[in-house]
Amino acid sequence: MSTQSTPGIDDAGTTDHPSRSDGFVRGISGLIGGPLGDHATALDRPAGGERRFWTAVRIVLALACLTLALHWVQKSPCQDGAWQNNVQYTRFCYTDVLALYYAEGLNEGKVPYRDHPVEYPVLTGYFMGALGLPVHALGDGDPSINQGQWFYNLNALVLGALAVATVAVILALRRRRPWDAALFALAPALLLTATVNWDLLAIGLAAFGLLAWARRRPAVAGVLLGLAGAAKLWPLFLLGPILVLALRAERVRAALIAIGTAIAAVVLVNLPAARAYPENWDRFFELNTTRPIDWGTLWYIGRYLDGKVGDPSRLGPFEWLNVNISTLNTISYALFALACLGVAVLALRAPRRPRLAQLAFLVVAAFLIFSKVWSQQFVLWLLPLVVLARPKWGAFLAWQIAEVCYFVAFYGELLGAATSRPVFPEGVFVLASTLRLTTVVVLCVLVVREILDPERDAVRANYPDDPDGGVLDGAPDAPWLDRWRRPATTSEPQPEPATT
Repeated sequence: MSTQSTPGIDDAGTTDHPSRSDGFVRGISGLIGGPLGDHATALDRPAGGERRFWTAVRIVLALACLTLALHWVQKSPCQDGAWQNNVQYTRFCYTDVLALYYAEGLNEGKVPYRDHPVEYPVLTGYFMGALGLPVHALGDGDPSINQGQWFYNLNALVLGALAVATVAVILALRRRRPWDAALFALAPALLLTATVNWDLLAIGLAAFGLLAWARRRPAVAGVLLGLAGAAKLWPLFLLGPILVLALRAERVRAALIAIGTAIAAVVLVNLPAARAYPENWDRFFELNTTRPIDWGTLWYIGRYLDGKVGDPSRLGPFEWLNVNISTLNTISYALFALACLGVAVLALRAPRRPRLAQLAFLVVAAFLIFSKVWSQQFVLWLLPLVVLARPKWGAFLAWQIAEVCYFVAFYGELLGAATSRPVFPEGVFVLASTLRLTTVVVLCVLVVREILDPERDAVRANYPDDPDGGVLDGAPDAPWLDRWRRPATTSEPQPEPATT
């Protein structure tokens, strides 16, 4: 199919326009006069011999900056640290960044891991210390400085820069589809949770890791994904899809290089703290091993149902798991492993090799679905992956609406716990949790459908194969794959008899 005949691509055959190619956006565009016309598409090409200033790339980057600025305003009621009358919950502005400046002893000049155990992987702990200790040193000599506010704003600046850099990476990976990055830039989840924790550190590093893989630099990709995994563990899950796709394309050497350098990066970053302060370093793993069922998870929904059905005098199955945490851990990990196995089988059995982003999204989504912890800001993990995997606005907005509903219900739950006066009935929070879980599952189903039917894949309308694939992009399937997928026959087909 020629690019000229593909809906949504301009005359040069390079740029997608959602108002033409995306059914949801095309329908909504009717409210303002219909799909983008030829004059408006001049945003994407030179006008009068010179390119216009407000290109699609610059507009998307500006939108990202606007979203982050609004996020800063939304968090501003909490920046002074004087959280009186539960203002952090009534204004929806709670952030771990400010709370943990004091809880982790940074305000006293304590060095992470050396002087205080840290509940996060080491690179996040190093990051906290790298920003927090200079703020303490400055504030220690000038009591007029509000150290917590300085620390939060410094983190907001750096994390915001990483968010904008992530948008830039998406733009670099989707040069023919720049408006896809607007999904990330305008996401309500980014507006509400950008600096709730340090997740954007791992997201930014992982995004650059995917860019390095797409640029056919597996060693650099491995180092960046390893550093991302040393900040939050989930980026290491992306190495699985890379390996499975490399097996299908017989590009295993590149995958092993990426995996090897990722492991080396994780070990080198962890080694100093693990050797010098093993007990403080182990706090992250200890906490995750002993932690019970957390709010908003699949398991939490099950606990609520336990109380609605069955004999109230006996523990229901989910409540029993909450008491027997080691069994809960085993079941949670087993379900995630089975999901990963299913994704691997899908990758090998699909009629066409799936794109890396599709498998990466499925794996990380499966981890969240079956995890016993699903904090409010974990939604950020999925944002860049879903943009790269399935850049369609309809289901994406439904998911984001569910996330906003969960955000409001979650703060109601926090306020009720703080005041011992429920803001909403428990069923409201469970319903919001169920909507969030359901929309993520729906996104997974839609991605699987597009893997099984590549003609539905919006990205393949603009790219011949996988723009994120690196050495996999355009590579043929391994010969053994056809033999493995071919059904067995009892006898070889016989040639037709000769006619006389």
